[in-house]
Amino acid sequence: MYALVMGSSGDIGTSSAKKLAEKGWSLYLHYNRNRDRIEKLRTELVEKYPKQDFIPIKFDMENDAVTDLTQQIYSLDAVVFAQGNTYYKLLVDISEEEIDSLWKIHVKLPILILKQLQDKLAGTHHGRVVFIGSIYGKIGSAMEVVYSTVKGAMSSFADAYAKEVASLGMSVNVVAPGAVNTKMNTQEFSSEDLESVKDEIPADRLANPDEIADLVSYIVNMESNYLTGQTIYFAGGWLL
Repeated sequence: MYALVMGSSGDIGTSSAKKLAEKGWSLYLHYNRNRDRIEKLRTELVEKYPKQDFIPIKFDMENDAVTDLTQQIYSLDAVVFAQGNTYYKLLVDISEEEIDSLWKIHVKLPILILKQLQDKLAGTHHGRVVFIGSIYGKIGSAMEVVYSTVKGAMSSFADAYAKEVASLGMSVNVVAPGAVNTKMNTQEFSSEDLESVKDEIPADRLANPDEIADLVSYIVNMESNYLTGQTIYFAGGWLL
């Protein structure tokens, strides 16, 4: 079994890759700039699971042609879209280039990638597609208006695409976390801001990437494709 993990160098992507490898999956490990982190991850996985394949793939989602990625994919049973970025700004302050970046990375490129990989995913009659979305795709966030918009579009796409490919044995779902203890969040927000958010969460803590990876792994490994077209909110009761 082979899975493509987009954004394998990020915290959720790395955790998802480790969980899938533990379940016996061979992996295509996508990255753009963080080659050192991918090499470290690959070395760890090869040592633990020497009978599986772990193939790093460098691909710039803003500048490279989609075929630069897809022509490196051979056998494929699942795709996890864990790549992502955000800009914490008022709408009037965000640039057109930043808007384009969010749109391309979260929505446009995943759609184009799936267009080219659908035949491979459908060939097994067990294709699994999982997006890492956000609770903001449901309720929206000030200062992240465009990010909220593209995450909402991600869920709408999954809902529609799931209907189109269900007869091919494919499932398409979104795991939508709330506040997660990732480098992206700890770099973007102060410790005081994160503590303030934690106080609003009924579970009284931020989610860990490993917890999200557990859910991703469960969906990918499901025997049935009957769970499809869903956005599963994983937010400790926050904002729901």
